[in-house]
Amino acid sequence: MKIVCRIGYWLLALALISAILISMDYSFSQALLISLVFCPCALALEYCMPKTETILERVYLFLAVLTASILQLLLVHHLLWSPFMRTEVYELIDLNPVLINPVFLGLLMTVLALGDLQWRKWLDRRYAGKPRTITFFSDRKTVTMDVTDIAYIESNDTEVRIVTLDGQSYRNKTGITQWENLLGEGFVRIHRAYLVQRSAITSVSSDSLQVGDTSLPISRKYREVLKKE
Repeated sequence: MKIVCRIGYWLLALALISAILISMDYSFSQALLISLVFCPCALALEYCMPKTETILERVYLFLAVLTASILQLLLVHHLLWSPFMRTEVYELIDLNPVLINPVFLGLLMTVLALGDLQWRKWLDRRYAGKPRTITFFSDRKTVTMDVTDIAYIESNDTEVRIVTLDGQSYRNKTGITQWENLLGEGFVRIHRAYLVQRSAITSVSSDSLQVGDTSLPISRKYREVLKKE
């Protein structure tokens, strides 16, 4: 159900962006094709921003996504309105300057990314009381488990280690930030290398916490988050 709701969000986003483009004299088909550029850029911004450690890194990421969106818009516009596509359906039309305005693009992608983030958090709260399983690959085998069985996630360079409450350990190639997004609010980031289930935390000190018999470090960046728990 959550997946269906998230798909619905992006379909609605496409419809709204298409409506804006139609008001700029694009046809419905043209507007729909151009609006497809914005969604992957907004998703890239949403999923990559948590990986950044400093304000400068966030600025670089934002500028990179912004540049990529402008280049994609120019490319799509050029391809769709090339001599081979100049038919009664795709009439030649100049690129609206608003579409390559950094302020407009930055605002639009930020709204899309934040909207999806808040929608996802609401869905996590809405379905928090229902059993939820997650399926992943570990050592070429498919593993399915209840998310509440996961004690913490540890990132080790190119892979992560999923440790369960009963002490079992699994390896997986999905990045820890993607795990954070998948697992939702039941888990808290305490370090760039550690993601912990909130209910599995037994004690917290100034620079570490306990998950059962295991002590995990807390970085300065995430210390304030834990204080609010």
